[in-house]
Amino acid sequence: MIHKDYLRSSVFGFEDALVSTTGVVIGISTGTSNIKFIVLASLVTIAVEAVSMGAGQFLSERTLHEADKRKHRDSLLMGSVIMFFSYFFGGLIPIFPIFLLPLPLAIFPILFLAFLSLFILGYVKGLIVEISPTRSALEMLFVGGLATIIGVIAGYFLRV
Repeated sequence: MIHKDYLRSSVFGFEDALVSTTGVVIGISTGTSNIKFIVLASLVTIAVEAVSMGAGQFLSERTLHEADKRKHRDSLLMGSVIMFFSYFFGGLIPIFPIFLLPLPLAIFPILFLAFLSLFILGYVKGLIVEISPTRSALEMLFVGGLATIIGVIAGYFLRV
């Protein structure tokens, strides 16, 4: 069985990356059609956020370990590495359609891939924690999808 802290790190990192990177890609593409700029901004966002999320995972778990004097079986370093890679790979998904399709045509496949990935993430999580995979998938899709849509709307209205 996967350690619950590692599972939390992977689900949190992957979901957060899908939502935020989708918002960044679509938000920036409403203001410019320069593919190089959109990809650069998206990759910088993914790199900075993946490092930040990994560091935040390490520091928050260290705080928990320090506050709770019991012996912990999870590795602070492993949790932060899992968070980093989950965020990094989850963040790459919304960028792929930009390489294949022109803007604004790529926006719908970006959203589709983000929503499909959220659904799959929730389904796999359901299988791992032994709850209804379909219910878990729909919950992940609803919560993550709503956050994605709000981010896209904010990007649209905040464009310059």
